[in-house]
Amino acid sequence: MEGGAHEFDGSAFKECFSLSWRNPYVLRLAFSAGIGGLLFGYDTGVVSGALLYIRDDFGSVDRNTWLQEMIVSMAVAGAIIGAAIGGWTTDRFGRRTSILVADFLFFAGAVVMASATGPAQLVVGRVFVGLGVGMASMTSPLYISEASPARIRGALVSTNALLITGGQFLAYLINLAFTKAPGTWRWMLGVAALPAVVQFGLMLALPESPRWLYRKGRADEAETILRRIYSAEEVEREIEELKESVAAEVTERGSSEKVSLAALVRTATVRRALVAGVGLQVFQQLVGINTVMYYSPTIVQLAGFASNQTALALSLVTSGLNALGSIVSIYFIDRTGRKKLLVISLVGVILSLGVLTAVFHETTSHSPAVSAAETAHFDGSLTCPSYRSSSAGGGGFWDCTRCLKAAGSSECGFCASGAGELLPGACLVSNNTVRDACHGEGRLWYTRGCPSRYGWLALLGLALYIIFFSPGMGTVPWIVNSEIYPLRYRGVCGGAAATANWVSNLAVAQSFLSLTEAIGTSWTFLIFGGLSVAALAFVLVCVPETKGLPIEAVEKMLERRELRLRFWAPRRHADADADADTDGNGKESGKNAGV
Repeated sequence: MEGGAHEFDGSAFKECFSLSWRNPYVLRLAFSAGIGGLLFGYDTGVVSGALLYIRDDFGSVDRNTWLQEMIVSMAVAGAIIGAAIGGWTTDRFGRRTSILVADFLFFAGAVVMASATGPAQLVVGRVFVGLGVGMASMTSPLYISEASPARIRGALVSTNALLITGGQFLAYLINLAFTKAPGTWRWMLGVAALPAVVQFGLMLALPESPRWLYRKGRADEAETILRRIYSAEEVEREIEELKESVAAEVTERGSSEKVSLAALVRTATVRRALVAGVGLQVFQQLVGINTVMYYSPTIVQLAGFASNQTALALSLVTSGLNALGSIVSIYFIDRTGRKKLLVISLVGVILSLGVLTAVFHETTSHSPAVSAAETAHFDGSLTCPSYRSSSAGGGGFWDCTRCLKAAGSSECGFCASGAGELLPGACLVSNNTVRDACHGEGRLWYTRGCPSRYGWLALLGLALYIIFFSPGMGTVPWIVNSEIYPLRYRGVCGGAAATANWVSNLAVAQSFLSLTEAIGTSWTFLIFGGLSVAALAFVLVCVPETKGLPIEAVEKMLERRELRLRFWAPRRHADADADADTDGNGKESGKNAGV
């Protein structure tokens, strides 16, 4: 069925590479459009490292958490608008044209950010990039799907997710490469202009999607393209199927235009599908994934690693594991099943968030003490004002955590002892002069987190989080949303779910640093852990197993509102026989269809 669920198995990948070798044109189409996914991943990942150096250059950003969150989250806000605009432009002007527009937005955003003279210009650049991300997130996989041979379409489209996570990994590599270069963050953000120019040039030389051309009545052009994609014996059959598919789509579209969103919600089957689909997309963000991807270098520093370079290098681990998880998901999704993979994923996420909560609690409650002698070692004018006034008034015990949270006429930082970072150190005013004075004596300078013997456990917690999240909650919500809706409602419902994902993404990205500042990092991760428990309960109760089922069988399950907490057990014969009526696979279909 056109637009149905795709099978991701090993044989599909073997055939994909084999066909691409025999017909390089297919690989050229997929690779050229796939650069959009790479840009999507790069621009959402690069800001995490660039933010460390932006804070160093712009004092207003360093002092205002809301500005840091705005620089990060404005790309997500732009993506919400870009996805909506992309849905209209792809239908009105074509898939290829939309990709070209996205490339222009990526390029413009990169140039604006790289030349920024202040936070306002950075925010504007992030909005441009976000518009491109929103358009690319839906247009690139659509173009690949409609310009690929049917039997390897699933394999080619699934590589778009791999390119997104690969783009995030590349972002961390680029960040690390430019840590010593003049301009640091300007290079990190500006490099994104290069692949945008490359894709723009490649797409100019490529045709429009044959499906879109057929829909616009340009059948001759579409057939010419299909003859380059398919072998001679396959092309006639594909052209005929495409004509039938487009005719059926026009019929469905004509009837769906009369259906309002309120009418959809009143329909029990669609309402239950929307609850499952939208709920999965919202919980994907609420369990905290984008705090890890957007702020992982900051989290590493909060765990006690002072160096920007060290934080970026260690963050490579999380982005690399995220890319690896995409490959793991492709292998297991049709073997294990959607629901089981979600449950395993969420159990692991809950455990890893528990580790992070415990580690950050220990880090903040057992930080090195502030020594009056170490502080007096520096010029008295450099002493943190709050510490000076507190000491004069007998203000009690001070440690690194209290120093970093001190309120006063200036922000404060902790200069570790030269004899060892876990020993008592100095509480000083936080500025570039004091930082350089601290570094000049071979000491470590801390402003975002305190030295801790548990820092490596925080890195382990982050790694476990990604290992469990990526193969399940990272990919399954998108797959379930492609399978769970009746065909005629799939565009409307899928758009609602995608919008919910981006809105939730924005809420989490905009609030993470404020939460860590207000209630502490450990409590913030504890909140994400609680939301993950709620997500697990939601998956067990509301999400059906769609593995191996046609749309009609999914509709029947939703109509019956089946609830099976023992989702790992085979279905009974009655259910198997019901499924046999829809797909002709008898008991074998039933075994794979538990809700």
